[in-house]
Amino acid sequence: MTAFALGTLTALATAFTLTTSPVAPVPVTAAVETPAVFDDEAGGNADADDPAVWVDPKNPGRSIVVGTLKEAGLDVYGLDGRRLQHIAAPAAPGEDAKPGRFNNVDIVYGFELGGRKTDLALVSDRGRDRVRAYAIDPAAVAAGRPPLKDVTSFDAPPVFAADETEVNDQRTSYGLAAFSDDDDAYVVVSQREETRLRLLQLEDRGGRVGYRTDDTLDLPATFTLPNGKAWTPCADPGENPQVEGMAVDLEEHVLYAAQERVGLWRIDLDDEEFEDPKLVDRVREYGTPWTYDATEEECVLDTAHDPGFGGEHLSADAEGITVYHAEDGAGYVLASSQGDNAFAVYERDGDNEYIGSFRVGDGNVDGVQHSDGSTVVNVPLGRSFPKGLLITHDGEATPTDGDRAGTNFKFVRWDAVAGAFPDPLTIDTTSFDPRDAD
Repeated sequence: MTAFALGTLTALATAFTLTTSPVAPVPVTAAVETPAVFDDEAGGNADADDPAVWVDPKNPGRSIVVGTLKEAGLDVYGLDGRRLQHIAAPAAPGEDAKPGRFNNVDIVYGFELGGRKTDLALVSDRGRDRVRAYAIDPAAVAAGRPPLKDVTSFDAPPVFAADETEVNDQRTSYGLAAFSDDDDAYVVVSQREETRLRLLQLEDRGGRVGYRTDDTLDLPATFTLPNGKAWTPCADPGENPQVEGMAVDLEEHVLYAAQERVGLWRIDLDDEEFEDPKLVDRVREYGTPWTYDATEEECVLDTAHDPGFGGEHLSADAEGITVYHAEDGAGYVLASSQGDNAFAVYERDGDNEYIGSFRVGDGNVDGVQHSDGSTVVNVPLGRSFPKGLLITHDGEATPTDGDRAGTNFKFVRWDAVAGAFPDPLTIDTTSFDPRDAD
């Protein structure tokens, strides 16, 4: 989140919530949290952002969680939240170059690598504008050894930049979502401070993972409102409305992408090409005039002249997206409504009808604020999560360590989320297995 000051954004989102949301988000609590990390020199400049779950094929209760920490790289956790492994981001290759900075992560299963089916954790490296690949070793998980190993091709090119000068400008790889189609595997990557999405196909390059570009899509940067006026979403000077949170419906091959200041897009992936995007929902601030305060380096919304074209369910920024799969196209698309600390729930099928919202509040562990990334798994994951698991980033982990503001990840039982709604959400642990999706 770059254009709004956080306090201003939260206050504005709260005002919208009070006036436009017909039903308050239902409350849920988390069961487990990971250790807080700190974005300072003592903490290794660690800033939690996006999680992914690898499902253990022999013992689902032994599954692991991979979380990005931006400049600090990756952490790997058990389902009890305990840290199992830390992987540093790549160092800067030169004095004037940028170091690695890991933004988003996703999992693909069974990629043919060096003649063996290999599960991969795929990461967008915003600092170096690459996709990084880490092989997951089930035997290491079972033995309690560090399970991830870097298998990125040494010649992996920048995803968006034409050369290293452009890499250092940092309009680089940002959001990431992965999926498989038969024997092929793909990632969709978004570009920081731009509207561009790029579809990459993974390749085995001598036992390491490379990629090539299959397609590119530019989402709109300016929108025509119902009153005929053109509107551009709030942004810092020279920036365009970017996408970060993304997820692919692994059965239908539909991409859901959150354009932060705009809303939630649905984009079919037909024959590994982007089809025409459809805007499923808009943020509340959509269409509101704004000015840029250069002194404070933030946008100021002119809410007194809001034309009323915004949605009712998302407060900017629209962030982490994840898909809950159930039988016969049922299930849900979940979107982080970062501005009001809530999560909006939409039907997975049809026109993605809005169902309701929930918040993760204080319980045995503290609640969730300003959430970026999230992921949901429908299958049973041992005794702790027998009906599935939702993991969310928490942008304000408490208690704090003095003046050090921490971040971490919260683990929420899916049955706790489903049962919190007046009409309970679906719990389906058998009809879809993420290890078998293609």
